[in-house]
Amino acid sequence: MRIVLLDSFTTDGGRTGDWTLLHILGQVMAYPRTPRAETIERCQGATMIMTNKVILDEPVFAALPELRYVGLCSTGTNAVDLAVAQARGIAVTNVPGYSTESVAQLVFALILHFANGVAEHAHAVKAGRWAGGPDFCFQLHPLHELAGKTLVVLGLGAIGQSVARVGKAFGMRVVAAAVPGSTTVDRVPLDQALGMADFVTLHCPLSPSTANLVDHAFLASMKPGAMIVNTSRGGVVSEPDVVAALSSGRLGAFASDVLSQEPPAPTHPLIDPKAPFADRVAITPHLGWLTDEARARLRHEVGENAAAFLRGERRNRVV
Repeated sequence: MRIVLLDSFTTDGGRTGDWTLLHILGQVMAYPRTPRAETIERCQGATMIMTNKVILDEPVFAALPELRYVGLCSTGTNAVDLAVAQARGIAVTNVPGYSTESVAQLVFALILHFANGVAEHAHAVKAGRWAGGPDFCFQLHPLHELAGKTLVVLGLGAIGQSVARVGKAFGMRVVAAAVPGSTTVDRVPLDQALGMADFVTLHCPLSPSTANLVDHAFLASMKPGAMIVNTSRGGVVSEPDVVAALSSGRLGAFASDVLSQEPPAPTHPLIDPKAPFADRVAITPHLGWLTDEARARLRHEVGENAAAFLRGERRNRVV
């Protein structure tokens, strides 16, 4: 059986031998990255395809009559046309929950980046600021405790729950806000929650109800000086509106592990080091899921999903 990994690099870091379970199941061909134009050629004769971001749609499926299974190396399913897969009898699985703790950890790394300024103070010390100063201590900007601050969580799935748990451990007041389009009850109305927030952290899926959720009205509902952290999807945020709120000073800080276009254009204002608000922005390159531990779980689950399919079991099936 031929198994093709279309974009293995982000998941295995170039260590293709780490796909132990897949190698047991069949002949594995791993490509670190696959351009769209080469997808069909590389997948010829494959019974199983594993993908993270490489798009599998009608033209691809139509050209691969032997294909029976697609294993997503992700939780999200937008890389695969699920309706077409279902119509053609192709099973599709994903991997939920593998990076929950890693993403929650990044949320607080970003919050603490602004609360304590560890990196910039360490850099100043190495530059001689402490050694050349008159006092036993110095600070570059006001520092803040998290205890007693209000953390508003939008989206209380596995990651949101983990973030809430850590926030409570810091002594924060955690508020679960209502997400537009959600039918979950016992949530604080969004406008009311935003008015309380010192920090807002986004964990809602990207949907028609949440696209550009963080817009001018959303930002205007927040109290001045508050911070937003986005580790969900870039499309949840209207980036021009965030830039405007940063420029006006109303938004205290913005930290995000995702952008609407990845990788971003070199001219994107949120990554401009010369922007007047640059010291109040932290953008990381979609690395919340990239801990060694999370990627090891992901590879293991991808293999377990494939093995279950061959045994006739429905494990993490989305189609």
